[in-house]
Amino acid sequence: MQVTERSAAATARRAQILDATIEVVAAEGYSSASFKRIAEHARLSSTRLISYHFAGKDDLVAALVERVITGIGEHVGALVMAEESPKGRLRAYIEGVVGYSDTHRSEMSALLQVVLSGAWGEGKPAPSDVSHLERILEDGQRAKEFRSFDPKVMATTVQRAVEGVPFMLQADPDLDCAAYATELVELFDRATRADA
Repeated sequence: MQVTERSAAATARRAQILDATIEVVAAEGYSSASFKRIAEHARLSSTRLISYHFAGKDDLVAALVERVITGIGEHVGALVMAEESPKGRLRAYIEGVVGYSDTHRSEMSALLQVVLSGAWGEGKPAPSDVSHLERILEDGQRAKEFRSFDPKVMATTVQRAVEGVPFMLQADPDLDCAAYATELVELFDRATRADA
């Protein structure tokens, strides 16, 4: 029982540190996210509490990226899997990523800051893999829902369009993300449909 309580406390402390890291990076930038600043934001008594849970800043950043990517994946994956047609899955993907960017602004901003700073590091997989989109597009071509095009080019274009939302939200916090998603869905429907 004590071990379980300690594990729960350790899990809660890690989550608290990650929450604070996301907020500091999102609001102040990656370069300002020192252990001292994160500890202050999390109201921790010492930076040693961060060092106890994370081997260093690289470990903390990796945990931040993993949390955000997992969150996006779970949210968008559930929406995509609920759709039966490739066209529906493409729409769900676009709406899902844009919607997640809107409702998880701090997380997406923090991820953006990490990637732009180069802190994600060489040799690590990019957070914006497009293989899932390629599969949706290839399925649509096989089903004759989509016209003939290079799936990698189209998948990359879709991905870059949805990845732009955090940038846009930083410039315009009042951006109507639902309307933006609707426009993207229409744009890519026209770009991919078989009768185009």
